[in-house]
Amino acid sequence: MTGPASIDFRRVTDVAEVRQLLLDIHVEVRGEFGLMDQPFQFVERFDERLSSCASRPGWEAVLGYTEGEPVGFAFAVPLAADTRWWASMKNPLPEAYTEENGMRTLALNEILVRKPWRGRGVARRIHDELISGRPQERVTLLVNPKHGDGKLKAVYEAWGYERIGTQQPFSDSPVYAVMMRPLRIA
Repeated sequence: MTGPASIDFRRVTDVAEVRQLLLDIHVEVRGEFGLMDQPFQFVERFDERLSSCASRPGWEAVLGYTEGEPVGFAFAVPLAADTRWWASMKNPLPEAYTEENGMRTLALNEILVRKPWRGRGVARRIHDELISGRPQERVTLLVNPKHGDGKLKAVYEAWGYERIGTQQPFSDSPVYAVMMRPLRIA
């Protein structure tokens, strides 16, 4: 397949409607990258993180479909005043930068695209659909800088994200690059 795919989007705010599909895509995609033997990527651990994110106010997922077939998804949640998002930074950021209120920062928790649709701009389109219309000022994400020999991090940089530090949010997770960008880029 070449060229951009025609994508239909579905927005979901109730994880129960799509939980199994998200789990299945997680296993498929992360399995292709040889990550399913890592405890942090076990389907049960992913489901725990999914449940935790989806239990917070403002959680939303966007699923992309082509001819009725799911091609990928992304989900995000606004950072509330009591967020622990910034707690595991290797080098703490200024308090004014990490102060949250639910309207300041959207945390992009996951974005996965199935193999037949990779390299065609699908991830970017799902990303852009997810953040479109959101009221937050900025969006943050975590990326394993070693994944794909740094190519994935470079993709996010091309989308306007900048590295602001590193963190390890879970004892069994990789050390991630923390990236940030304005929600809307002119």
